[in-house]
Amino acid sequence: MGEAERRSPPAVGEAHLESMAAEVRAGLSKPQKQLPSKYLYDEIGSALFEVISLLSEYGLTRADTRLLRRHAGDMVDSLAAPVVVAELGSGSGRKTRWLLEVLARRQPVTYYPIDISGSALRHAELELGAIDAVSVQGFERQYLDGLLEVAARRQPGEHLLVLFLGSTIGNFDRPAGEEFLREVRRILEPGDALLLATDLEKPLPQLLLAYDDPLGVTAAFNLNLLARLNRELATDFNLSHFRHFVRYDERERRIEMHVVSQVAQTVRIPRAGLTVEFRQGETIWTESSHKYNCAEVAAMASRTGFRCQAQWVDHEWPFAQNLFIAA
Repeated sequence: MGEAERRSPPAVGEAHLESMAAEVRAGLSKPQKQLPSKYLYDEIGSALFEVISLLSEYGLTRADTRLLRRHAGDMVDSLAAPVVVAELGSGSGRKTRWLLEVLARRQPVTYYPIDISGSALRHAELELGAIDAVSVQGFERQYLDGLLEVAARRQPGEHLLVLFLGSTIGNFDRPAGEEFLREVRRILEPGDALLLATDLEKPLPQLLLAYDDPLGVTAAFNLNLLARLNRELATDFNLSHFRHFVRYDERERRIEMHVVSQVAQTVRIPRAGLTVEFRQGETIWTESSHKYNCAEVAAMASRTGFRCQAQWVDHEWPFAQNLFIAA
């Protein structure tokens, strides 16, 4: 995000499109068609998600922020200075302000937002760059690639605090989520910290409404994924022939977002060398959001090379901030 005005040279852009085309081809060739959820967050998708976070039905972002606002001091008190902060999937970085302001009162802080959305990084730089004693240096990267770059820049004696907020870990299947945490742990040194946010189990009607709001903002967010493919890969999805659909998998304890084909149709993806046939009622699975309980989160820490030092729980919208320390 510190490189907000950077533009990728053509070769980098071409590589991005080739990678996207390969992932789209692989996902749409599966029996249950899928698209990677990371592609929901282009400039339009990121802006729509900011609106979603304001909706009364979607309490997750407000719970995330409430816990940070109320407990930021407790969260950083046990961390030895100096602390460098890296945030995976920072978005605009708005709720991170509470932690940075507390840290900046005791030391100058370097904050590394890591996000695949350049527009989100630009917003984070504007949001947080004016805080006294905070330096913002962003990376438009995948999570682990960005974290490796941050770790390579650390100075002797610096401790790394990694933020993974918004319950983004819930977008991973549980085994994949744990493997991701192990990868993060491999990059860290003993004593480094990870603040992991997890959305907790709650009544089904409350969950469904959060992901299928009456205003249709989440529907627009989901369908924008198809619009993005039209813009970037020259696909010919007719958005009027698809609709947003949400369901809950009780066994996996996850919300699933899909787009449903309302008619039998053919979609061409020339860059991926693919033509896709859709049956009426067939879906593309675009995102998962797994729900947790506090005990399983603490157990997950132990299995992935951390110890869970503390948990803070919001009861208005069941949600937890979990402080993991690298063992």
